[in-house]
Amino acid sequence: DDFLHEGPWNDIIASMVSHRSVRAYKSDPLPPGTLERLIAAAQSASTSSNLQAWSVVAIEDPAKKEVLFEVTGGQRHIRQAPVVLAWLADLHRLEAVAARHGIAPDALPYLEMFLVAVVDAALAAQNFCVAAESVGLGTVFIGALRNQVDVVSQLLKLPPRVMPVFGMC
Repeated sequence: DDFLHEGPWNDIIASMVSHRSVRAYKSDPLPPGTLERLIAAAQSASTSSNLQAWSVVAIEDPAKKEVLFEVTGGQRHIRQAPVVLAWLADLHRLEAVAARHGIAPDALPYLEMFLVAVVDAALAAQNFCVAAESVGLGTVFIGALRNQVDVVSQLLKLPPRVMPVFGMC
């Protein structure tokens, strides 16, 4: 493609252009500190009004991954991956912060706030993905995590106002 031969180019762009979804994994655990460092990269993503209305849950327990395998229609990479992440639209935390400060969270029931949380979760996850690929790890997004939101919410013991948006191996 000619467009790739014109304009600025560096290792970050090269990495992003070469992105591929990975659906086969070794079961080796991640090296110590890897997940924490990648989540720090996720936390550095752009966020609406610095609300960071998202959370992420790391699932390593084989029994829980088995439930996710079933929920997502038998995607084998969920069993294989050493960790599955559930990216969450999280308005519960904002509600709790408002309560601690005696502020009424009047905006939380509006669709706009839910969209902010979903977009923030997606931006954070994309930062995570780019960071993971930069250290040689493959990822794949799992939209089918929403197939049975109630089952996933129960599995992860999610509080009210928190919704699974997608998973990631």
